[in-house]
Amino acid sequence: MKALSTQEYEQWMTSLRIFMGTGSEARSKRSASVRMMNSARQGSFNLNRTGDIVDEMGDTIKALEQIFTELEQGLSLSPPNMSRDASTSSRKSEKDKHHREMFGLFRKHSSENQSDLAAQHQNAILYKDLRKAIDTLKTQHTSLTKVVQEPLSAAPRSLPNTVVEEAAHSPRAASPRSPFAPFKYPHPHRASYAASVTSDGELEWFDAEDRAEEFHFDTNDSPPTGVHEEQPSQTATTIDATSMFEDHDSDDDSSIDTDLGVDEPTEIISPGVNHLRHAYRTQLPAPPPEDEGSLFTILKKNVGKDLSTITFPVTFNEPLSLLQRTAEEMEYWDLLNQAASSADPVTRISYVAAFAVSGYAHTRHRSGRKGFNPMLAETFEDVRMKFIAEKVQHNPVEMAYHAEGQGWELTALSAGRTKFWGKSLEIIPSGTTRVKIGTDLYVWTKPSSFMRNLMVGTKYIDHCGKMAIENVTTGMRCVLDFKQNGYWGPSNVVSGTVHGSDGGIVGQLEGKWDDQMAQILDNDHLHVLWRCSPFPKNTHEYYGFTSFGITLNEITTDIAQKLPPTDSRLRTDIRALEHGDLDTAETEKTRIEEAQRDRRRRGQDAQPMWFRKVGDEWEYAGGYWEARARGWKEPVRPLW
Repeated sequence: MKALSTQEYEQWMTSLRIFMGTGSEARSKRSASVRMMNSARQGSFNLNRTGDIVDEMGDTIKALEQIFTELEQGLSLSPPNMSRDASTSSRKSEKDKHHREMFGLFRKHSSENQSDLAAQHQNAILYKDLRKAIDTLKTQHTSLTKVVQEPLSAAPRSLPNTVVEEAAHSPRAASPRSPFAPFKYPHPHRASYAASVTSDGELEWFDAEDRAEEFHFDTNDSPPTGVHEEQPSQTATTIDATSMFEDHDSDDDSSIDTDLGVDEPTEIISPGVNHLRHAYRTQLPAPPPEDEGSLFTILKKNVGKDLSTITFPVTFNEPLSLLQRTAEEMEYWDLLNQAASSADPVTRISYVAAFAVSGYAHTRHRSGRKGFNPMLAETFEDVRMKFIAEKVQHNPVEMAYHAEGQGWELTALSAGRTKFWGKSLEIIPSGTTRVKIGTDLYVWTKPSSFMRNLMVGTKYIDHCGKMAIENVTTGMRCVLDFKQNGYWGPSNVVSGTVHGSDGGIVGQLEGKWDDQMAQILDNDHLHVLWRCSPFPKNTHEYYGFTSFGITLNEITTDIAQKLPPTDSRLRTDIRALEHGDLDTAETEKTRIEEAQRDRRRRGQDAQPMWFRKVGDEWEYAGGYWEARARGWKEPVRPLW
């Protein structure tokens, strides 16, 4: 703006001061109202960032107070008739100069009369309103801090103007309390909650169950069968059906609002008898190499070849083996616990379907690098779900794994082939997953996955095709359709149809493989079966790992002396890459691979110990946890 005269300049400044003094509160209320409405339409608030927001709010309040104090002192120290032009100012510090420039808009020209009473009156009003706003922010910040820090066992709190009641279709009753109250910060899993927006616009809150909201790790010498862990992020909820499929992930950075920032190790409560507590890491020791190299340069020379037959530099790897990546598919194993506890066959197969979809969530930001190829007979264990994986065949690569929980048992084979199509890389799975729950046996095979934009643009993972989950005992099946991403509309969408034994449709599912899955109850309500846990705030800086994935290569005190020499955590090349030592990682990777080739040339290649082949399928032979409990008294051949 340009004022043609001093009088016109004064009129503009007076109007601006009045506007800023009286309009800021109204604008804040309107902005808060709009944000609340948008959050309600989305069906849930991104509460995992609440702690970060509280801290940022506190820093902002301190900065505002400092600026206000310095501004007030600076203006009050100026003599009434002294020019405020910067060339005649006696302050020489860089900080004061910054504030003079920041608030120069509100200072009058050097030719103005500094004793103007009207201007002084407006300044007084502005100072008063600013002080009132800062005091209000401090009060709100204090109250919000108390709510966020309130433990799960604290007395319920209620939000004003919020109707809290049990939904007609809710699977469980909920006590009225603030949706902020059940959440403990920081935490690697999103706490469970639900909001149902009815047709008349009324907002209903459904509280999370009161239970420990932690990762659960068993610390017994030998993990008990069916270690139970209920992850709050997987608790069934009911939300408005109209808001579930709004696409909020069109940009890679959109995950920041729901990502969890953690700077200290998370305290984990173990469900074992001794209830020991372990602090598991929330960040890797070192970030990845800045440039992994040109994947296209290598693949263009191997068009149509299997990826497992191509040798890649270590910079193309992430610090996990492919065995550990199979464990990532089991992150939401509590869904199988819930399936086992469900008497309704439609609900049970819906939970199994949600579990099958959840196994893709960890791939959301994992399009840059590949896992280390395991050695034959290499193993990986995870006591959280009594998980054991082993590489059972070298060419083609096949990895079998087995897990157990409360009333369920899973056996799967990770196998397949890859093809390079010029602009994309296709991963074609051929392994079968089998889950036994009571007398029911569920079987399915995964659809193809694609790595897009290998030549130009941002690389991303696209899972597309159909997945048929069949209950071979009763004939019931659920057909999931992974939609191919397009230029417009929501991405990563998955829809499902549950068919009874007679072929009729008895249920429907909708969701996204990187967000959530829900069972459609009616036109207005959804039964949320699964929600994806939030990614760490710095996930893009650390290979795109999830909070669960960060823990997979960690050797904690409870397992340090109990791992067999074949466990992936003991590989020196993976450990070196995890610590950012590329030279050592490359050297060790070459040494380990050459040792395997030498064993093969001498006819002394290692053989799988814990799985046996029955027909075309690999079955868990048993004995791993028993040998572990005996301290590996039977010889286990080292591989590196």
